[in-house]
Amino acid sequence: MNAGNLDRIIQFRRFTLTDDGFAQVEAWADHGAPVFASKTDVSDGEKMRSGEVSASLSSRFQVRSSAFTRALTPKDALTYDGETFQIYGIKEIGRDQGLEITTGARVDD
Repeated sequence: MNAGNLDRIIQFRRFTLTDDGFAQVEAWADHGAPVFASKTDVSDGEKMRSGEVSASLSSRFQVRSSAFTRALTPKDALTYDGETFQIYGIKEIGRDQGLEITTGARVDD
């Protein structure tokens, strides 16, 4: 993985339960420090072949492999450029070199 390609800054988010004084409420909170990543949008043809019909932005982010990034799961999310992306899958690139994170964000809200 070339460090020059990691030209975006993303923030991971984790779902938590917090006490608002009355009950446990669901909330997303920043998880860890921001991370450098590269971003590639999934082509429309690829989306059509997978049967996706809603207005969404599907992207793949690549990050360096670290103890922190290897602990991420599809239950987490990430934010980039004001959009929140749900994580659909995480694949290893090389041997502990990097991770490819497949994501999707709703854009028809």
